[in-house]
Parts: sequence; C-alpha cells; structure tokens
Amino acid sequence: MNPTAVTQNLLQLNRVRFVNAFLVREPDGFTLIDTTFQRGGDALIETAQRAGGSIRRIALTHGHTDHAGSVDQLRQRLGDSVQLLVPELDARILAGENGAQAKVPGGWPRLQAKPDVLLAAGDRIGSLEVVPSPGHSPGHVAFLDTRDRTLIAGDAFTTVGRVTVSSQPHWRFPWAVLATWDKRKAVESARALRALDPAILVVGHGPPVREPAAPMDDAIARAGG
Repeated sequence: MNPTAVTQNLLQLNRVRFVNAFLVREPDGFTLIDTTFQRGGDALIETAQRAGGSIRRIALTHGHTDHAGSVDQLRQRLGDSVQLLVPELDARILAGENGAQAKVPGGWPRLQAKPDVLLAAGDRIGSLEVVPSPGHSPGHVAFLDTRDRTLIAGDAFTTVGRVTVSSQPHWRFPWAVLATWDKRKAVESARALRALDPAILVVGHGPPVREPAAPMDDAIARAGG
C-alpha cells in the first residue's frame, strides 16, 4: 500500500497502481474512504497506524469490488465498533435484493458486514459532506471535505492520463466506462460535482488533481455535457 499525503488531512493509498483508497484525518482518528480489492485490510490498518491514528469509520463511495472488496476483512479485524457507512442504493445491491447484482455492471462482492449507516444527500461524516453522484453506480456518492474543499469523487471521474468522466472511454484506463451503470446520469453528476468548485480532486483511479476546474470542464465537454 503506497501512501501519498495530498493535504494535511488526507492520505491517498494506492494499490496495484490504479486503485485508490483514502484516509481522512479527524480528531478521533481516520475515516477510511473505500477499501480496494479483497485482502487489503491488513495493509490499510497498518498504513493508518504508521500515519499516527486508527480507522474509526469505513465509508464507501460505491459498492464495486475494487472499492468494497476488503470491507469484511476490515470488520473482522477492527470489530463492530468501527462504523460502516454505505450509499443506500448500493447497499441494496450488495445485499443481493431482488437479484440486483445481475442488473448492474461491474463486479459486486457479497458482503457479510451490514451497514451501520445508509448514506443520503447532505449527511455529514466528521468533516465530510455526502454528495450524491449516481451514474457510475446507482447509489454512488462523493465526499466534500468542508475544511478545504477537497472532493473525494470515487469513480465519478478518473484521472489516469487525464481527467475523464466515467461515462467516457480512455485508452489508459478503459475499465471505468465498462462498469458504468447510467452514462447520462454520470454526466449529470459530473456537472454537479464541478459546481461545487473543489480545490483538489481525488478519485478512485488516478493521481490527485489540484485546481481541477478546467480539467473537469474539459472532461464534461468531451462527455457531451
């Protein structure tokens, strides 16, 4: 797990080059955003400890396997005192309600852990505000750090090679578009996230982007928005 300090409050954790999770520093420890693939739990816990804190909460941007894959391992290691917060619609898919996993693209794990909180628009997780951004998945959310306007956008955008809306293919990272559920909604969500005027954009796949307004505008224009 390769950590990169993005701000004084945010560490980006990179696994297998193209998959990111994030540690958000709060007064009581860390909120972990996304968990990468399976068997990443030990490395996530150790990275938090080396950074001087413990994981207190696990919040998902969405339920695809490369974001939710280590949830069960983390809950087994950390116990039920660590909250699990999941977007409501994606939580239903992860639970296998009405065969939903067969109706949406991308890989979806079958989690044993049950969410403690179902995330909705405007919820607060410490310093983070929950921002709905459906499209890549039905319940996809982003998180805006109200302290410095860093936007943790999950797979609403990717930044491998350049900033790209997840509805659009990019030769250096073609997998996001293949796993996108509703391309029209993905563009709508990209516009909504751009309207937040973030100071820094971080995503599930690719490096951080500082002063991201122009790159986000370009990405949205290419996506037909």
